[in-house]
Amino acid sequence: MRTPLMLCLGLACALAAAQDEALQLNPFNDPFVQATHGRACPAPRGPAYTETQRNQEAHYRVERGTSCWLAGTCSEPNAYRYDARIADAVVAALRADASLADTAIWVIAERRFVYLQGCVGGASQAERAEAIASATPDVQIVIPLLSAPAQAPRYPLAPGR
Repeated sequence: MRTPLMLCLGLACALAAAQDEALQLNPFNDPFVQATHGRACPAPRGPAYTETQRNQEAHYRVERGTSCWLAGTCSEPNAYRYDARIADAVVAALRADASLADTAIWVIAERRFVYLQGCVGGASQAERAEAIASATPDVQIVIPLLSAPAQAPRYPLAPGR
């Protein structure tokens, strides 16, 4: 005989599994690249959305993507068209900087925003990575989510972590 507690636990587990299954990893194909590999670090999940979130984000992306064009602040008709070349440039610059050789940094580019996720040795490396990304042409904002040793990751982890 099942008790109400067992039924509630079963339902909670089923809902949690359904939510995990419904998460779509990078449905918009945003650039998501590991730039440096110099230390052990939990891998970030990267861009992910449920179906409901994906539908809302698709609408929002149309609006956000064209707003800079309409405002005359970008040369491309959609802000998302910059993302691949921004990601390539940021990744190349991070890899070229010897002071970041012992870091593990992932780059996500989305609408001229750059997210830096991963692990660094301390504040000076985090500041250096942010400065490099900020100096990259066409980058509008850098969002650093970098963790120093003994800090918990500041980003969602890849599945299975």
